[in-house]
Amino acid sequence: MARPKLIAICQSGGEFHIDNAGSLSYRGGDAHAIDIDDDLTLNDFKMEIAEMFNCGINAICLKYFLPGNNKTLITISNDKDLKRMIKFHGDSITTDIYVIVEDAVLPDVSNLPGSRSSRTTLSEAVAPIDAPLGVVEDSVDNTVHSSLPIAGPIDIVVNTNHVDLHIEDAQLNLASEISPILPLVDSSDEKNAQGAQQWQNTITGVGQRFSGVHEFRESLRRYAIAHQFAFRYKKNDSHRVTVKCKAEGCPWRIHASRLSTTQLICIKKMNSTHTCEGSVVTTGHQATRSWVASIIKEKLKVFPNYKPKDIVNDIKHEYGIQLNYFQAWRGKEIAKEQLQGSYKDAYNQLPHFCEKIIETNPGSFATFTTKQDSTFQRLFIMFHASLYGFTQGCRPLLFLDGIPLKSKYQGTLLAATAPDGDNGAFPVAFAVVDAETDDNWHWFLIQVKTALSTSCPLTFVADRQKGLKESISEIFKGSYHAYCLRHLSEQLIRELKGQFSHEVKPLIVENFYAAAYAPSPEIFHRCVESIKGISLEAYNWIVQSEPQNWANSIFQGARYNHMTSNFGELFYDWASEAHELPITHMVDVIRGKIMKLIYSRRTDSNQWMTRLVPSMEEKLEKETLKVPSLHVLLSAGSTFEVRGESLEVVDVDRWDCSCKGWQLTGLPCCHAIAVIGCIGRSPYEFCSRYFTSESYRLTYSQSVHSVPIVERQVQNDSSDVVVNVSPPPTRRPPGRPTSKKYGAQDVKRQLQCSRCKGLGHNKSTCKGPL
Repeated sequence: MARPKLIAICQSGGEFHIDNAGSLSYRGGDAHAIDIDDDLTLNDFKMEIAEMFNCGINAICLKYFLPGNNKTLITISNDKDLKRMIKFHGDSITTDIYVIVEDAVLPDVSNLPGSRSSRTTLSEAVAPIDAPLGVVEDSVDNTVHSSLPIAGPIDIVVNTNHVDLHIEDAQLNLASEISPILPLVDSSDEKNAQGAQQWQNTITGVGQRFSGVHEFRESLRRYAIAHQFAFRYKKNDSHRVTVKCKAEGCPWRIHASRLSTTQLICIKKMNSTHTCEGSVVTTGHQATRSWVASIIKEKLKVFPNYKPKDIVNDIKHEYGIQLNYFQAWRGKEIAKEQLQGSYKDAYNQLPHFCEKIIETNPGSFATFTTKQDSTFQRLFIMFHASLYGFTQGCRPLLFLDGIPLKSKYQGTLLAATAPDGDNGAFPVAFAVVDAETDDNWHWFLIQVKTALSTSCPLTFVADRQKGLKESISEIFKGSYHAYCLRHLSEQLIRELKGQFSHEVKPLIVENFYAAAYAPSPEIFHRCVESIKGISLEAYNWIVQSEPQNWANSIFQGARYNHMTSNFGELFYDWASEAHELPITHMVDVIRGKIMKLIYSRRTDSNQWMTRLVPSMEEKLEKETLKVPSLHVLLSAGSTFEVRGESLEVVDVDRWDCSCKGWQLTGLPCCHAIAVIGCIGRSPYEFCSRYFTSESYRLTYSQSVHSVPIVERQVQNDSSDVVVNVSPPPTRRPPGRPTSKKYGAQDVKRQLQCSRCKGLGHNKSTCKGPL
């Protein structure tokens, strides 16, 4: 029979107290419960604790007491220690684990003074770099300098105010020194610390009252910053605080305690005289990362891209405090989480968020899936405005793109975009998935199919990946998959790397594009033969690359001459602005972008006076200017010959011209316009309906409505099933994310001299013989 899981109650942020009998009690802080068993490794255990308390995995130390013998404090330092701890508690349901940040690790349990009143603590200590994000108490607020994490959903919260533990002949030796924030040593900088001057009178003297110890500590910290000195705590608990100047021999001292029967804290004693040299000799100020967060939070609302180096400069200028880069960065992270909410909580809000999308935007689709362990897998969104706009006004053409996200939990944004009548990118649907896999693409296309519920054949322009090709043919039967020309050319160069010189590469790409755009099979084969003359390997690759999926002359679907899937740049730009936000906020930013896009284009189109959208009106006009040079040979039927630089055959009834311009673009070519004029008809009658201003207005006729992002409400009905969603296991790797422009760039064509036919120069710079 398998041993039942042990519940580890992980406690952090509290403080240890020792009574006269030598027993140790742990008071304050927070506790979270984690199930553990023999299969759990110490690294996994630490990762889960670090995730729960939002701290760095390398910054924590784990300790526990033996069951029935609270006289020995044990450190868990490897997997064997963890397994021993589980074995020791085999008959217990729970065990207490004390999570201590490394800077506050108790290095020696044999030298603690017996009197609590003689214990010294530091308030000027800088919290560790790996301290937790979110709503975090300053390190000065607790006798033990471990941060108080309050982040993420709490499954089990245990009251740790009175946990009595015993230690025999052992006492805790608290760290007496932690690296402080560097002071300002330049007296000229003191003149610039204008922001701190407002705090010079936050402490006025004996008799001053505060609503509680937290307000007193905060006021004391600001007072110390304004007067440029550091202090240390002699006593620090919930009802009394005694503080002295850190400088040796300086008489400055203050004592405050609670007024009886109230929560008010009153200053009882204060010696305001300093004999030290203040900031010149002191080694720190009373500034913590949470204090930095409180200072920059309002500015961060206005300037989301507020850089840590600018925070360092502004704090130094305004308050006279020299931060290092990581203190500023951590302060910014805390402020961001206070403003935006927790990444972890955002995943747990997804069920409620999807409900709100459907509620505020009726007819929309919003759904998500999780894995068996309740971790997030994928989220699909299609707003009704996008669904209506695509089916009513857009060509049956969808571009599919995968966009990597640089968020805390990485992931990929899958996007389906359509060209509107004016060839602008129209957002149709998008999904956030844990990774770009064939399975996630398959799921995404199923959601698109369910939402569209149409039997009309669609043309998909996307990369030539095997899973996507099979999913399109399986889910959208009778539809077409057009390969993205840019991805194909990149793959060609990549797979044949080293087969030809750098000078030949542009020529191959140029002929490849010419073959793809060729309007007839004859021209296509001519271009392919040109490639064969340059490189047999490239020729064989192109022949085997399924030209029926990318060459205009033999493609069976209608792609309206759109050869690349670059419409995903719209979503890429939006995701780049919001990738650092929690998932619900990121989706809401994209929703806001769609809402703004629809509204602005609808407003602009209402001013149009033309029958076609502006870009198509311009193209039609250019084709019309070519008509006078053409000669039409009349016919009794619907077929006509048009003579000009070439002889073309036009079938008016079938909207067909042998030049293929009419079929490929949806607009009458110059040959068709010449024939249409001869039969007394208007060219507008033979333009695709998708290019009319009326269809464009239909595309943007519906609106996207705001979706409130609120905490998920507690389920009152016990019959309701509460779905918990955890973040995916993938985390952003350390270091700054690389900045890479969306989509690789096409290979540029090299200059070719028209005189000597050489590469790399033109006629004006040619040095060859005349």
